[in-house]
Amino acid sequence: LDVFDAAERYQQSGIPLLVLAGKEYGSGSSRDWAAKGPFLLGIKAVLAESYERIHRSNLVGMGVIPLEYLPGDTADSLGLTGRERYTLAIPEPLTPRMVVDVKLDTGRTFKVRMRFDTDVELTYFHHGGILNYMIRKMSQN
Repeated sequence: LDVFDAAERYQQSGIPLLVLAGKEYGSGSSRDWAAKGPFLLGIKAVLAESYERIHRSNLVGMGVIPLEYLPGDTADSLGLTGRERYTLAIPEPLTPRMVVDVKLDTGRTFKVRMRFDTDVELTYFHHGGILNYMIRKMSQN
């Protein structure tokens, strides 16, 4: 089963996807397509040890939630395999770089940092990405 077929099955089943990643997630020269691809696959969040700066911003713009492990945590140290189901507790009001709880289907929880670094990025998140934000803003004028 290739990644596209798997993503389509998850989307048809209504299961949102989360990517577990390592250090400097998004490094390279693929520009904004590196964030468009995950969005089009139905990925709702990426949990990484760290991000390439521009890629993190591009994820926010596409409406994909960038999450970061707290210092000392990794997928390995937390025993994450990618087979778990994750529930992200998103409190209101959100603030930039807020620490939130992730609950696993086993009942275990751990903390991560939401990498919305500015109030503007939080605004984009609340609208589902920069494109939705701009469409709503333009339709109000």
